[in-house]
Amino acid sequence: MAGAFWELTVFILLGCASQVWATRPHIVFIVADDLGWNDVGWHNPAMITPNLDRLAREGVILNSSYVQPMCTPSRSAWMTGHYPFHTGMEHWVIVPTQATGLPQYYTLLPQRLKLLGYQTHMVGKWHLGFCDWGYTPTYRGFDSFLGYYEGMEYYYNHTRVFNTMSGVDFRENEKPADYNGTYSTHLFAKRAVDIISQTDPNGDPLFLYLPFQAVHLPLQVPKQYEDMYSTIHDQNRRVYCGMMSALDEAVGNITNALDKNGFLDNTIIIFTADNGGPTYAGANNMPLRGGKVTLWEGGTKGAAFVYSKTHLNKTGYVNTGMMHAVDWFPTILSAAGGVTDGQGLDGVDQWDMISAGTSSAREEFVYNIDPLIPNAAIRMGDYKLILGSPGVFHGWYPVPNFEGEIHTNITSDMDALSATASLSSSLNQTLLFNIAEDPTEHHDLSQKYPDIVSKLRMRLEEHWKSLVPPRNPPLDAKGDPANFGGYWTPGWC
Repeated sequence: MAGAFWELTVFILLGCASQVWATRPHIVFIVADDLGWNDVGWHNPAMITPNLDRLAREGVILNSSYVQPMCTPSRSAWMTGHYPFHTGMEHWVIVPTQATGLPQYYTLLPQRLKLLGYQTHMVGKWHLGFCDWGYTPTYRGFDSFLGYYEGMEYYYNHTRVFNTMSGVDFRENEKPADYNGTYSTHLFAKRAVDIISQTDPNGDPLFLYLPFQAVHLPLQVPKQYEDMYSTIHDQNRRVYCGMMSALDEAVGNITNALDKNGFLDNTIIIFTADNGGPTYAGANNMPLRGGKVTLWEGGTKGAAFVYSKTHLNKTGYVNTGMMHAVDWFPTILSAAGGVTDGQGLDGVDQWDMISAGTSSAREEFVYNIDPLIPNAAIRMGDYKLILGSPGVFHGWYPVPNFEGEIHTNITSDMDALSATASLSSSLNQTLLFNIAEDPTEHHDLSQKYPDIVSKLRMRLEEHWKSLVPPRNPPLDAKGDPANFGGYWTPGWC
C-alpha cells in the first residue's frame, strides 16, 4: 500500500513538473544593429515599420532601456549579465585580427537556458570573438548557428574587408557557408522561419537569438525598400530607412511563422537596439544628444520593447523604469523559470517591472568605464555624471528634411546647436545632467550642484576599483583569411 502511495505521489509530481515545463515560454530575442532612437515608427511616424510598431504598442515599450555605446560591449552584457568593464569588453569592439574574445570561463545565457531544458538557436551577428573555436557560438551554448563572427560585412556577398585583408565571414554551425547574392536580412529571416517551422511548439521550449545585421554599415538594401522613402533627398538616410523597413518585414515574417506554427500564444518577443544610431551613417537619435560610440543618451538609450500575448499582465503602455543591458540575462532567466539570485551578476531581474508594470529593480547603473579613452558615466536616480569626453559626436542631429517627417523639439535643439561649438573644445570635463527633467542633455548642472557631483563621482570611483583591464591585444596577421582559403576562420590563437 505504501509503495502504491509513493508511486502515485511520484506520478503526480512528475506530471506537475511536466506541465510546468511545457508552459515555459518560448523566447525570441531580436537585435537591430546600430538602430537610432528616432528610427522606429513608435518614436517617428515617418518610419515605415508597421510590424514592429504593432508588437511594441500591443506589448510594453521600454522608454529607459540602456545599452552600451558600441556593439561588442552590449552583446557581452546580454550574454553574461556583467558590465563590460568587469569582463574586459569595455573598449570599442573586437576587430578581425585581434586574438581575443569574451572569456570562456563565463557561463553564457544560452548555456544557462539549456540547463532549463531550452533548445537554443542563433541567427545573425556574434562579435564576441572567434580566433579560438571556444569563443564561437556553438561552443558557447547554441545548438545551431547561421551568421557571421565579426561586423561590417557586405549584405550580399558576406565578405569582411579589414585593412588589406578580405574574406568571407559566414558560417553554418562551424562550416563556411556560401550564400553569395542573398541579402542578409532576408537570409536570416528565412532561417528563423525554418527553425520555427521545424520545431515542436509543445516540446522543449525554444530560445531564438536573432541579432540582425541591419541596419549597420555598409548601407545596402534592395531597391524596393529604398523606394519606400523616395521623398528623402539624403541618400544615406533613404537607404538606411529602407534597410529598417526590410528588417521590419523580416520581423513580420517571423511573427507570422510563430503564429502559424502554434508558438505565438506562449512566446515572449524581445526587441532592442545594441547601441545608439550612428548619425554619420544615416541613423537618427532625435531628440536625444549624440550617437553611437558616445556616452550621451543618443549613444546609450536603446529603442526596445517586449511583446507577449499571455506572459504580460499589463500591456499597451510605455514603461519608464530604468533598465540596463546587463539586466536581460537575469530577466530572461526569470521569465524562463530559472533562478538568478546569488549569481554575482551586475544585472538585476526586471521581469516584474516588464510583465506587471512595477517599479524598476535598480536605482543606478554604470553607462561604461573605459580607461583607454579615458571616460566613464554613471546614473543614480535622476542624475547622470560623465567624466572625460562623452564622445566626438556630441551635438543634436536632426534628420534630413523631407515631406511627411515629423520633428520633435527641432526648434529648441537647433537653437542649442549654437552652443555646441564652444562646448566641443572643452568636453574633457565633468558634466552633470538631470535626465528626468532634461533627457536631451542641454543643461550641465555640475557647477550648480557640486555635492551631487561629489556623490556620483565617489560611487563611480568605487566601480572603477573593480575594473578589469580591456582585452585589447595588438593586431595579428595570423588571422588573415588568406591563410584559411579566403574565409575568416577560428583556430589561430
